[in-house]
Amino acid sequence: MSGTTGQTRAMPALFIGHGSPMNTLEHNGFTEAWHGIGAQLPKPRAILVVSAHWFIGATAVTAMPRPRTIHDFYGFPQELFDFQYPAPGAPEIAQEIAEEVKPTWCGLDYDQWGLDHGTWSVLAHLNPDADIPVIQLSINALKPLAYHVELGAKLAALRERGIIVLASGNVVHNLGKIDRNRPHTAFDWAERFDDAAVEQLSLDPGALLKLAEHPDYRMAVPTPDHFIPLLYAAGLAAASKQPVQPLIRGYALGSLSMTCYGIGADLGCRRESGAAQLPEGVPPDQTNT
Repeated sequence: MSGTTGQTRAMPALFIGHGSPMNTLEHNGFTEAWHGIGAQLPKPRAILVVSAHWFIGATAVTAMPRPRTIHDFYGFPQELFDFQYPAPGAPEIAQEIAEEVKPTWCGLDYDQWGLDHGTWSVLAHLNPDADIPVIQLSINALKPLAYHVELGAKLAALRERGIIVLASGNVVHNLGKIDRNRPHTAFDWAERFDDAAVEQLSLDPGALLKLAEHPDYRMAVPTPDHFIPLLYAAGLAAASKQPVQPLIRGYALGSLSMTCYGIGADLGCRRESGAAQLPEGVPPDQTNT
């Protein structure tokens, strides 16, 4: 991210399909595209990340001054466990976020979480200097899907105050159906659902929950954790009355969509391939990808 901290216009918002944590270390089509996106973004006061991997029974934001780098996965090489993303936190901005979403309750986490790989595997390329404060917002696993769309809408005002909102997950995320013989392509059902998401987000992002009625929804979204970050982007876009534009399209391992979106970030759309794969010998559903 380049330039001085922007305060004269709304910051962009992003949804990044993050895929395997190995994307942290690799130079491939997707990570190079993430780097290119980061180079074009204005420098914000802070980055607020909604990561699929902080999926707990409460709504909270990280409020520690130095969030730790959490290695929340299994079976990957030591080099990945050694990786650190030493971005500062911002307790005062965490408090600002908690105030902004009232009357929705949002706790301040001073010592429990940090930055998980849904955050730093992406920011390693979007902002490799790690010089911008990063705050994470948890996904409240006890709430219905509509709650997350509504909470996303409440985050829209933060963009006017110099905060980039980054949602990190995967539109299609079925670890049980991963096919190592399809490293860069997808099953038909995965493509159909991913295409339906692109269409719905372009027409009416606030009605994204219509996708729950799609015939491929249960296959594409067997668990909600990686899909819910997209709901935050949809709610934010609806509140901002801005379109959600695909920035990157592509797939990995048959059952993962790597599609990325931008709001207020007109960077064009490109198709990519070459996303990082998973370690041999470790069942995909035991990696916490």
